[in-house]
Order: sequence, then structure tokens, then C-alpha cells
Amino acid sequence: MEHKAISIRPFIGAENFELSRNFYRDLGFQESIISHNMSYFQTQGLGFYLQDAYVKDWVDNSMIFMEVEDVGRYWNELVALDLVAKYKNVKLTPIREYNWGRECFMHDPSGILWHFGEFIR
Repeated sequence: MEHKAISIRPFIGAENFELSRNFYRDLGFQESIISHNMSYFQTQGLGFYLQDAYVKDWVDNSMIFMEVEDVGRYWNELVALDLVAKYKNVKLTPIREYNWGRECFMHDPSGILWHFGEFIR
């Protein structure tokens, strides 16, 4: 099967939709409002749908991996945003080294775990 895919856009939930909208805008994503309870957030052609929907087990088990060009630079910029001080429940985990590359981690205000990684080329 040949996919000829253009994009993949996961749907993620938010415990507090307005707070999460602000968080993702502060993180540098551009928001397109779809309806009163859903927005599309994108950066450089990559994106996801944020829903005003919260199912604890779903959100607690949601993870997103975003490949970045330079995880060191991305980490420094992420720390500089000071999102941990601005948003309750946001957590950052420093860069870890693996045999496949490097990554750092961030929990959003609802608990969704983001992986920001750079593969060895």
C-alpha cells in the first residue's frame, strides 16, 4: 500500500481548554479555531487538534514525539519560555542521550507527555 500521506494530525485532550490554548500559543504554535471546543495548532506544516475534552486515562497515556533539528537549542529555548512557572503541572525533563539520538521531555498543563528529539544522522 502506497500512502502518499501529507500529514498526521493527532487529537489531544485538555483538562482546561482555555489554559491549554494559551500554553500552546506561548510554546510557539499558531492556532486556528475550528469550533468553540476545538482548535488546530501548527508550526512549519506540523500540527495537532486540541479538544475541549478530558478523559483522564486517555490524556495521562497520550504522548507526542516531535523531531527537532537541534535538541540542545530547542531545550534552551524551551527553558527560556519559563512555562513551568507560568503553568501549573507543566514539567520539563532535561536532555537524555540514547543510542538512536537525544531527547528532552515536557508535560503540558493536562499531563500530555511531549518528546522533543533529534536522531543521529
